[in-house]
Amino acid sequence: MIKLARTAGFCYGVKRAVDAVYRAVDSGEKICTFGKLIHNEQVVDDLEAKDVKSYDCLYEIPKGVKVVIRTHGVGEAVYDYLESHGMEYEDLTCPFVEKIHKIVKKHYDEGYKIIIVGDASHPEVKGISGWCGDEAFVIYDVDTEIPKEFIENPCCVVAQTTINKKKFVQIVHFIKKTCQKVLFFDTICSATTSRQEEAAQLASVCDAMVVVGGAESSNTRKLFEISKSLCDCTVHAQSPEDVPVDLFKNKRKIGITAGASTPGRIIEEVVRAMDENLKKEENFAELFEQYGSKTLSNGDIVEGVVVEVRANEVIVDLGGFKYNGQLALDQLTDDPTAKASDLVKPGDDIKVYVVGVNDSEGKVVLSRKKIVQQEAWNKVKEAYENGEVLEGKIIKAVKGGVIALANDTQVFIPARQASERFVQDLQTLVGQVVNLKLIEVDDRRKRVVGSVRVILEQEKKAKEDAFWASAEVGKKYTGIVKSLTSFGAFVDIGGVDGLVHISELSWSRIKHPSEVVSVGDTVEVYIKDLNLETKKISLGFKKAEDNPWVIAQSKYKVGDVVSVKIVRMLSFGAFAELMPTVDGLIHVSQIADRRIEKPSDVLEIGQVVNAKITDIDWEAKKISLSIRALIQEEKAAEEEAAPVEEKQDGEALVYSTDPDVEVEDPIEVEAPDEEVAPAEESAPAEAEAPAEVEADKE
Repeated sequence: MIKLARTAGFCYGVKRAVDAVYRAVDSGEKICTFGKLIHNEQVVDDLEAKDVKSYDCLYEIPKGVKVVIRTHGVGEAVYDYLESHGMEYEDLTCPFVEKIHKIVKKHYDEGYKIIIVGDASHPEVKGISGWCGDEAFVIYDVDTEIPKEFIENPCCVVAQTTINKKKFVQIVHFIKKTCQKVLFFDTICSATTSRQEEAAQLASVCDAMVVVGGAESSNTRKLFEISKSLCDCTVHAQSPEDVPVDLFKNKRKIGITAGASTPGRIIEEVVRAMDENLKKEENFAELFEQYGSKTLSNGDIVEGVVVEVRANEVIVDLGGFKYNGQLALDQLTDDPTAKASDLVKPGDDIKVYVVGVNDSEGKVVLSRKKIVQQEAWNKVKEAYENGEVLEGKIIKAVKGGVIALANDTQVFIPARQASERFVQDLQTLVGQVVNLKLIEVDDRRKRVVGSVRVILEQEKKAKEDAFWASAEVGKKYTGIVKSLTSFGAFVDIGGVDGLVHISELSWSRIKHPSEVVSVGDTVEVYIKDLNLETKKISLGFKKAEDNPWVIAQSKYKVGDVVSVKIVRMLSFGAFAELMPTVDGLIHVSQIADRRIEKPSDVLEIGQVVNAKITDIDWEAKKISLSIRALIQEEKAAEEEAAPVEEKQDGEALVYSTDPDVEVEDPIEVEAPDEEVAPAEESAPAEAEAPAEVEADKE
């Protein structure tokens, strides 16, 4: 009896690539492949016979030939090369491999080290590593020593799609024990897992096993290893000639499976050869119909591939069943606003629940929601058991806490666990995306309790330790304003809060910190003082170059005439503003050219006047101003410009000091009627007597 595995033969990704290449050949396109399209010599030889060559080096590819990227995928540098050289290409990377590329690229850019569980020599693994600068660490067994840099830094772990599931789990446990912080992604292809599980099941009940596939095929080798471990009489056959005749002696049940890159015609040839040897008349078509087609029942959970996305439904290939399944949009999601095209795309692997099978109508009705709920719950339990950190979005506030959605499961977060600080209004947390840890899972009641506070406290402790290890006076930081008080602003400078006193926020006098900063602002600060015992930090914010007195020092000097505004007055003088926060004093004796009792006799608050800088003490921040000096200078200038009198024989001759003005005739000046006042009652001495002029000067 021959039993053929249902999953034998091409997987979705391989079939997609092979079909695309043969279509191109049939249309007359001139194409080549970068590396062998699949690990099957018969297919590769057939393509070469049709003038489809494979090249291992990009620079060897002739111009004008379209390049096909094979199912194993390639690194980012290959795409860069093709595009920079203007080479036309078609990307036939398996969708499951492409997902790994995206995971690796995203986490590598975020600073994670990449670990690949797989065969370092396999082209798929080389392609994956090409999305992290070829810096990935590849591990294939638990005896491998992991480099120190991967142990000490956050790591992202992915798997070669064809790796043995059991081996992957063993290596994952090893990495968990060795590395400090790890994210795991089970990227083994679901078809690979199903194929391996079915091979194990067949091998456990058969007297002999035949594994059909190419010698270079990784997934074929894995099938052989699994089958050999359960059935001693296991043969790896690339063609019918590789199946020994004596294999059939005393073997009542023989199982056949095949790798994902094995064409159906090769499987058919092997089966026919075995059938001939067993002298049975059962043909391959009947055998395939008997063992290669699925039977479905209501309630079955099956895996399929999305083949078409419509407006209100998704069509799913159920992999062997004679009908495609129909998945209505309302059975795909509970979100009434969602579009099917936003949730899935052709080529996506999807697990579905069989709601109903109608052979008369050729119809299979599917549902995804029940699977999602169960899968989500299983992931939640696994995350709880492993102590994983989950990302969730807070969707609503309820009595005593908030509800977050993580892994498609609602998680209750008590109010005291929702933040590291007390939150008065829990509604303010709604919409936030948070990291949380599960602290309680009730399988019977399907109830999950989580904590954000645990994560925040762990992160804060780590940041605090790092901060205090390097903190020193004068060190600069970019911080975030966390809160404001009447006396200053608290700034987070990396897990630790420091105080910027209100006097440090501005060179000007302010009434409240909100005049300068707001909560959430990014600010540049430096440590003015710190106390390692009390863990208190005083921060500086003002910059020396912004000090108004520093600016004033470069702007003003003694003797300058400045326009100032009177800002306040005292009994001994008036203070005038030269620029914001820089005032000068006009002493009462310097306000006018006469004696006054108080500044308000002449000046008013807000009045703008001109004054002369008579003295500056930059160290004491004192500037002396004088209005009187300007008045005296103006009078002196007027006197200097006034006419000069000259006496001659009793006459007063007046000459103009302006050279452009001619005085043709002397002007007679009559003597005053009254006597001249005594000297002590007259004007000051310097203005008392006229300038002496000799009578015979003219």
